[in-house]
Amino acid sequence: MTLRADAPPQTHVRRFGRTQRWVHRSTAALMGVCVATAACLYIPEFAELVGRRELVVRIHEWAGLALPAPVLAGLASRAFRADLGFLNRFGPHDRVWLRAALHRDKRRSSRPAGKFNAGQKIYAAWIAGASLAMLGTGLLMWFTHLTPIQWRTSATFVHDWLALTIGIVLAGHIGMALGDPEARRGLRTGLVSKEWADREHSLWRH
Repeated sequence: MTLRADAPPQTHVRRFGRTQRWVHRSTAALMGVCVATAACLYIPEFAELVGRRELVVRIHEWAGLALPAPVLAGLASRAFRADLGFLNRFGPHDRVWLRAALHRDKRRSSRPAGKFNAGQKIYAAWIAGASLAMLGTGLLMWFTHLTPIQWRTSATFVHDWLALTIGIVLAGHIGMALGDPEARRGLRTGLVSKEWADREHSLWRH
C-alpha cells in the first residue's frame, strides 16, 4: 500500500492573469510614449536633441489616441472586469487605510486592504480621469477647424498643465513600484508570495 505524501504548503498565490498584465504593460508603454514625446515637444534641450518635431507630434497624437485601447480590449475578460469592480469600490477598511496613511502610521495592522489598497484605488481613478481629459483636450487641439479659438486656447492650457501633473504623479507611482519588488513581480509573472499577500492585502482572500 502506497502512502501519499502531504501536499507541500502553498507559497505563492495568483494575483493577476494574462489579460490584466497585458493591459497594464500596454497602457504603460503608450503612456510612456506620450510622456517622452511630450518632453521632446516642451523641453528645449530634448527638442534640440531629437529634432523632427513634426514626426514627434504625430507619434504623440497617435499614442494618445490609442491610450484607451488596452483597457477597452481588456473588458472582454471577466477577470479584468472583476478587478475594475474592486478598484471602483470603496469600503470602510479603505477609510481606515487612508487615515493611517495620512498619519504616517506604517503598521500593517492599521492599513487593511483588499486586493487593492485605498491608495491604488485613488490613483487608478485619478489617472483614468486625467487620461480621458487629456484625450478630450488633445482632440480639440488636433482638429482645430471644429472648435472656436477660445475652446482651443482653454484646451491647450488644460492639456499642458495636466500633462505636467501626470508626469509628477507617474514619477511617484514608479517610485513606489521600485520600492516594492513583490508587487512588481505580481505584475510581471502574475504570482506573489503568500506572505506578502497576507501582509499587504490582508482582506484580499478572506
